Amino acid sequence: MRFLKAMQTSDRGNLQIQITSSIDSFPVPDASIRISYTGIPENTLEELTTDSSGQSETIELDAPPVEYSLDATNEEQPYAEYTLEVNAPGFEPVNVAGTEILAGVTAIQKIRLRPLVTEDQTPEIFVIPAHTLYGVYPPKIPENEIKPVNETGEIVLSRVVVPEYIVVHNGSPRDSTAQNYYVKYKDYIKNVASSEIYATWPENTIRANVLAIMSFTLNRVYTEWYRNQGYDFTITSSTAFDHKWIPERNVLFLTPFLQWWTNCLQIIFPDRM
Repeated sequence: MRFLKAMQTSDRGNLQIQITSSIDSFPVPDASIRISYTGIPENTLEELTTDSSGQSETIELDAPPVEYSLDATNEEQPYAEYTLEVNAPGFEPVNVAGTEILAGVTAIQKIRLRPLVTEDQTPEIFVIPAHTLYGVYPPKIPENEIKPVNETGEIVLSRVVVPEYIVVHNGSPRDSTAQNYYVKYKDYIKNVASSEIYATWPENTIRANVLAIMSFTLNRVYTEWYRNQGYDFTITSSTAFDHKWIPERNVLFLTPFLQWWTNCLQIIFPDRM
């Protein structure tokens, strides 16, 4: 039902797909991409091919009215969901279900392909869950705002630093079966922002939220919060403990603020961006 409601659209959003190899991050040219509504895979909407840079053309797709994402009382799904089926010579096929499209926003879906092992390889499937403002997620467990930093044996960095990578535990801290991901800091921030706020919001609202996300994340880095508890990661993807981070999700916005922020980090930390 959620997919059918999302199809009742009146606006348009944009989508570009970027495909690289998981081995060396080189672009994958001539990859074919079939796009359909999530939940209705038999209805092909678009068929694209990547260029020599591994990028598809930017296309327009239907999206719900922009007002849906600007009204806090709205209960309708404010974004459309699409499924991407990717095939490329010499690589395993990949399906991504749940790529989110907001009205008036350009979404970037990055997909990494693994080299083909056997000819009859089953597609690797990624399912992007609902946005945190639309789906149901555990509420944040309260923490002390001021944490002691002088306990015996505790590790705290000498100064606040912007790391090149952070280690994201894709689950709650005590879930030993959850996978750890090494994620570039800037990509982590964009992923979390895309998962927790809408790109249609006013720029100052986005600015405030992104700065809050950055501040919280750098606090986890600076205090070595989880490593001091015996864990081998920087932060989790559980909303009960940290931000919502979703593997393989598309980035839903490239606002002037985010571009400015990225440029600043490139100037300050050129070797880390």
